[in-house]
Amino acid sequence: MPFVGRLILALALVALGLGVLYVGVGGLGKVVGAVGSTVGGFVKGVTATASPRPSIIPIGSPPSVQAPEEPYTSADTADLVVTVPNELAGNAAYRLRIYLALQNQAAAPIDEVPLAATPTTVVPVDLTNGINDFTVTLLGPGGESDPSAVVRFIQDKVPPKITIASPANGATVNGKAVTITGKTQGRTTLIARNTSNGSSITTDARGDGTFSLTLAIAAGANTIAITGTDPAGNVSQVQLIVKRGTGKLTVSLSASAYQIKRSSLPQSITLTAMANDPNGRALAGANVTFTLSIPGIPTLTLDTQTGADGTATFKTSIPKGATVGQGGATALLSSAGLGSTQDYTVIAIIR
Repeated sequence: MPFVGRLILALALVALGLGVLYVGVGGLGKVVGAVGSTVGGFVKGVTATASPRPSIIPIGSPPSVQAPEEPYTSADTADLVVTVPNELAGNAAYRLRIYLALQNQAAAPIDEVPLAATPTTVVPVDLTNGINDFTVTLLGPGGESDPSAVVRFIQDKVPPKITIASPANGATVNGKAVTITGKTQGRTTLIARNTSNGSSITTDARGDGTFSLTLAIAAGANTIAITGTDPAGNVSQVQLIVKRGTGKLTVSLSASAYQIKRSSLPQSITLTAMANDPNGRALAGANVTFTLSIPGIPTLTLDTQTGADGTATFKTSIPKGATVGQGGATALLSSAGLGSTQDYTVIAIIR
């Protein structure tokens, strides 16, 4: 027999014994009532189950918010991915409060949303140009949690400016490739394409925005398009034209007159030499020797140097004694470490 049953039986026997004493004096009804009341109250006390009370989960650690892989964006909205403890998923008594701090401003609440049915809730938020710092707290019957760690989005809709430092647009480059250096927005991805030969190269600008890339070039003019995509996805483009040079020291000779009538003598004449280094740039400080040979007169010469613009000149006069015939002028260019070269042009005395 179960314990409760045996206990009830024992109490009933005790009560019955006591009740015999009352029977003789008309107390039978009272005895029966007392036994029923005593046993019933005891059974109720032993067998009753306490009613459940709703439990309140205390507000503990703040929710966690997933940081974006790339904080820079040109979009107008972003998604905050918020995670709470598993036991709170879908609990209607709790909500998420979203705070936003703009640059140089204090954080302020901008929205409250219910918890999703899963521990993770995705909250769309609007972005303002510049820095957007978001934090999230958990609201419930137990109060408000501390804020989450700051999650930053930076809205940027301005295309990156690309500045080419070297080479200059239109420059002559000697070699099979050109090295392009410049500056743009930090971490911008740059793609350089040469439309002349189809070559291309990709690189990322350093954190300070500086970059360097080397691209193959073809003979003659090369049109190079450089496209930059910044971390927010904004795009800009610049164009650079370079010419592939011969890689040799060059000098070009010209004269103020190539045919001179004998009847016009004496007559002044100017010889001009233009010197370029192997990269096609004007060569300053190079030695130039001019030689002018005209029939009937002694050869005229001049030793000089090129100026900052790479040019040298020889101004002289052809005297009356010159005779009809073909002569010429020569410019001999020499530079230490670069070698020497020359150019020649015909100058004639005619009737």
